[in-house]
Amino acid sequence: MSVLTRDEAQTRAQLLDVHRYTIELDLTTGDDTFGSVTVIGFTAHSDADTFVELKPAELRSATLDGQPLDPETLDGNRLPLKNLTSGEHELRVDAVMRYSRTGEGMHRFTDPTDGETYLYTQLFMEDVQRVFAAFDQPDLKAVFDLSVQAPEGWTVLANGVTDHLGEGRWKAAPTPLISTYLVAVAAGPWHSVRTEHRGLPFGIHCRRSLAPHLDADAGELLEITQQCFDRYHEKFEEPYPFDSYDQAFVPEFNAGAMENPGLVTFRDEFVYRSAVTDTERQTRAMVIAHEMAHMWFGDLVTLRWWDDIWLNESFAEYMGYQTLTEATRFTDTWTDFGVVRKPWGYDADQRPSTHPVAPDAVEDTASALLNFDGISYAKGASALRQLVAWLGDKDFLAGINTHFARHRFANATLADFIDSLAAATDRDVHAWADAWLRTTGVDTLTPVVTVGDDGTRTLTVEHAGSRPHRIAVGLYDQDLNDASRLTLRERLDLDVPGAAPQPIGKRPALLLLNDGDLTYAKVRFDPESFETVTRSLSGLPEPLTRAVVWNALRDAVRDGELPPAAYLEAARAHLPRESDLALVQGVLAFASAQVADRYLSPEDRPAALATLTGLCRDLIRRTEDGDNPGLRLIAVRHYIDVAAQPDTISAWFSEGTVPGGPELDPELRWRILGRLAVLGAIDDAVIDAELVQDPSATGQEGAARCRAALPDPEAKRLAWEAMFATDDLSNYLFTATAQGFWQPEQAALVRDYVPLYYQDAVAVAARRGPAIAEAAGRWAFPAAAVDPETLRLGEECLRDAGPIPALRRKLIDQLDDLARALRVREA
Repeated sequence: MSVLTRDEAQTRAQLLDVHRYTIELDLTTGDDTFGSVTVIGFTAHSDADTFVELKPAELRSATLDGQPLDPETLDGNRLPLKNLTSGEHELRVDAVMRYSRTGEGMHRFTDPTDGETYLYTQLFMEDVQRVFAAFDQPDLKAVFDLSVQAPEGWTVLANGVTDHLGEGRWKAAPTPLISTYLVAVAAGPWHSVRTEHRGLPFGIHCRRSLAPHLDADAGELLEITQQCFDRYHEKFEEPYPFDSYDQAFVPEFNAGAMENPGLVTFRDEFVYRSAVTDTERQTRAMVIAHEMAHMWFGDLVTLRWWDDIWLNESFAEYMGYQTLTEATRFTDTWTDFGVVRKPWGYDADQRPSTHPVAPDAVEDTASALLNFDGISYAKGASALRQLVAWLGDKDFLAGINTHFARHRFANATLADFIDSLAAATDRDVHAWADAWLRTTGVDTLTPVVTVGDDGTRTLTVEHAGSRPHRIAVGLYDQDLNDASRLTLRERLDLDVPGAAPQPIGKRPALLLLNDGDLTYAKVRFDPESFETVTRSLSGLPEPLTRAVVWNALRDAVRDGELPPAAYLEAARAHLPRESDLALVQGVLAFASAQVADRYLSPEDRPAALATLTGLCRDLIRRTEDGDNPGLRLIAVRHYIDVAAQPDTISAWFSEGTVPGGPELDPELRWRILGRLAVLGAIDDAVIDAELVQDPSATGQEGAARCRAALPDPEAKRLAWEAMFATDDLSNYLFTATAQGFWQPEQAALVRDYVPLYYQDAVAVAARRGPAIAEAAGRWAFPAAAVDPETLRLGEECLRDAGPIPALRRKLIDQLDDLARALRVREA
């Protein structure tokens, strides 16, 4: 199959205007394939040759202006259109397409709970070609007119309002001008909750087996949706540009969600069937806000080519968090962003695969797919937050609205966006863009306190890097009445570099750079401030301030400047007094998955697990009165995950409850079984019995994870064959199996699979494509095998084995993380 290059797209965009797609899909032809008939009306501006893309199981026929084309000329995914003349044309393509089980194209899923089947599309990047023939590039926008033949009893959802014409035939309202990758269809016996808001139909949809759980949260979901919708209409002068707003929670979805205009698709784990924390509810609400922001930035105004993907994702990421803070009950979203999303960006930006937020050129679609990472999302959003701090919210929104007005239902570039911002301000936005969007890496800021001859103290900021930063510096003193607490004396607003030395008066206990987390940079502490942090971190008054400190400690561990054990000591000392759920979850996750499992030696790991077990036990005891169920749930989850002995959690499982609560729901039961499997405390019979109690899709994934985690050679062999020897596993079952396979406790048992991984991952990625390649690189990588031989074999694979781009990028990142872990151990 050929990937589309930037040059090819530019040539085709100059040649063609595409007006309308009339698409007929037949979903009644069997379990493996579906019918797809596409009629494309377009104009050629000159006499030339071009091509249309599709990936059929069978190309039945194709005609251009009524003249037949030879199906045998289909070359991979390109059907040549030879000798086009200037003027109007009509292309008709009749094809049979394959359903997917990897979340790409038209994904087909049968619910193990009730046997019902559901279909949905994910057409991002190149996957529209798996569903219908298209001139597949974002700047050839068109109207899409869709009809679907579906089994009786199904509901069909699409970008526009759908009508059931009878006997399973559905017709969607034609779209406005949108890009090919944004077309969406979801078909099946959906459970739906519908309402109307501001004159538009709104709906939320899920599988029937999840109906009680969706109904329980429908009020919250619709309220968040409506609050964000109203707030965007206060911010944006351009009204919502589509005829309806549906949100479908779909099974085995690869991303968090997809911004299809009028029909946003979400992974259906967001329909909670077990207890969750309020931070998890906030995350779901943020995804709703993020995807809705795309209706304007991404759907109404779309990138011209994939090098500007940040224009979609960074904007939606920033706007999602900011709008949630402004419009909903979730008013502290930037703490979660700082704890979860920014480290994602920091980590990505320090790997060999880093790239600018706005790269100069992305040569083809395969390369573009690799840039959906922590840089395009988290770093880009951080850059926009810094831009707003520098520019001001009023001028920023004025520039945004100018951008929408200039490019509505069209395409735009970085240059267009910067020009729109520049029209709203006297500041040099072009220079800002060059410094922030065209560079790579993370700057580091360090405070330096100087004592003059007269005893006066001044602060300067040592700046390692190239970007300008507008930051706040927090000066904190010990509370005179409570030595464990810190009080804010003053915040200084500084521009770095360039700020004059700042007088600070009496030496503060803590000098904190980037207080408020408005910029994207690593921060360090001077010696006195570090001593204060170790004593009084939990005594800082604001969660976002504490997040900046925890991130600084995390960065210092990763950079080999702070011993991993010191991070655990800080967690042990301060988390028992922490109230913010995002902070507790983030610190425990880093402490267990990175510090204990990777940065400490195998000899030191038992002591680390004991420390974390004691910490979680303290949090469980602290919440016995029931006043903080979210904190208790986090503590229980992590207690299970770090248990070194099976007795306590096995007793919880047998009794169906943690003493004092919570009762075990399906998520906790499978979590306990997963840990007991690692410890060798259960067998297949126990897993099978639990699967009888919970035969859902999530139950199937839990069982696969548990079986792969058993410390038994035969269990490992079967799990490996399921992942790599056959292609039967769906994307989610592949991931679940991979998550169970590698365990630090089982290093000797799985040692021989490390060299096998590299050859088998390359082969399965080549056979099954980017989605499975991503899963194989992310979840099936032997991350627990932290040794130089794993690194050597991986480097050899990159050099000699030729992995497809999606897997190559994952391996580059994993091997860099592995090399970092080895350096931390040496330090």
